[in-house]
Amino acid sequence: MEHGLRLRAAAVIVSLTLHAAGTLRADPLLTYPLRVKGHSIRAEVANTDESRRTGLMYRDSLAENQGMLFVYEEPGRHAMWMKNTLIPLSVAFIDGSGRIINIEDMLPQTEDAHSAKASAAFSLEMNRGWFAKRGVKPGDRIQGLERVPPSQH
Repeated sequence: MEHGLRLRAAAVIVSLTLHAAGTLRADPLLTYPLRVKGHSIRAEVANTDESRRTGLMYRDSLAENQGMLFVYEEPGRHAMWMKNTLIPLSVAFIDGSGRIINIEDMLPQTEDAHSAKASAAFSLEMNRGWFAKRGVKPGDRIQGLERVPPSQH
């Protein structure tokens, strides 16, 4: 019994230490390769209610060619905001065929809504300015979406 109590106490101490150190952040999700205009992207996939709600919140940084792809249950005029998001991002809203509808720049820790200008099946968040630096614009196609897992309930 004393051994079990020590193990539980150790687990609590480790948990509190990790929490105090700020290391309890969103875990990276599985990544999938995407391409746009010859540029490679490693996209984490947010395809559940929980992963879409959390998104890139609480992250300190995002690798240069890494992003997060949001896969929606149904196409629609989806919107993004930056509450609890610490890094500046750009978001591309994408239709079901992979065509970029519009791209919006977003500031950290704001609650401004950034919306798709037409029905979007996906949105892709990258570091702010990533699309502009590579000349990626509305009408360009994201390749590799067919390999991404669908939305889950």
